Amino acid sequence: MNKKVAAKSNPSHKIHIVLDKNQEVAKSKGQLTSNYKVTSTNSTIQEKFKAVVQELDRLVGLYEVKRLIFEIFAFIQIGQQRSSLGLKSDSQVFHMIFKGNPGTGKTTVARIIAKMFKEMGILSKGHLIEVERADLVGEYIGHTAQKTREQVKKAIGGILFIDEAYSLIRGGEKDFGRESIDALVKAMEDHKNEFILILAGYSFEMESFIRSNPGLHSRFPIQLHFDDYSIEQLLDIAEVMVNEREYILSSSAKQKLKQFLTEEINNPLRSFSNARLVRNWIEKAIRNQAVRLISEQQIPNSKQVLMTIQPEDFLEIKIRGKESFLF
Repeated sequence: MNKKVAAKSNPSHKIHIVLDKNQEVAKSKGQLTSNYKVTSTNSTIQEKFKAVVQELDRLVGLYEVKRLIFEIFAFIQIGQQRSSLGLKSDSQVFHMIFKGNPGTGKTTVARIIAKMFKEMGILSKGHLIEVERADLVGEYIGHTAQKTREQVKKAIGGILFIDEAYSLIRGGEKDFGRESIDALVKAMEDHKNEFILILAGYSFEMESFIRSNPGLHSRFPIQLHFDDYSIEQLLDIAEVMVNEREYILSSSAKQKLKQFLTEEINNPLRSFSNARLVRNWIEKAIRNQAVRLISEQQIPNSKQVLMTIQPEDFLEIKIRGKESFLF
């Protein structure tokens, strides 16, 4: 039986959040569409939510991340409705910390959040400025604060996304990275509600980073953990990647890819980069397929052949009679 939660509002402008009975199935796939729906007499609300959810649902997994984004969407929308009816509407700080391994979708999610906040009127531009330590830290006293302020200025109206943010404290007490942190904290006060700061990086390192400055934790009320993908999710991601490029994986190629993923995940000597690694593998396999096809006597005139990735495309092409695994 479906559960329904209806927001109290003007009868002429009702918003309903519907939790579908197939929620657990959707959760396993990391989807929102089948278990969160918004119905409203305001078509603009429906279209804004629909666009955000569709873009999120194209991402494999990340269910908890998507659920929190929906909470933010719902809070903003209900707050705007309360204000329109003369009720108090609390403002919230939306600065965030993203924790997780490489290739888990942190940057992609940040871009979607920027779009959503623009549509909801929280951000004026909705763009994403992605920076790292080298973009923020200078070479002499006073240079760092200037560089950091310049990046903040670029991000006004959008999101400033700092990847591997913990690198700002790696140099010790006298490192200029701490000057950048101080400049960022000041910018969050000086430009309150004008931009959103998202700090991202490995979970353990980000925890240490937050503890390095007493004022950081309270300034980032939203902290999202991005789990590693399962093998099945990575295979789904691979399918999406090849389909976007108008290729397909043969069943045997999919099995070969699954074998490689299993070996990679279970290898303690390698740093696993999730979807980023899968993308690299797929792109290499596509190049290998092109070499394999062009090496045949005649380039095929068949869409099926041109589109299909075979298991041998996940191997290096034979050179001087030798063959080695691609991975």
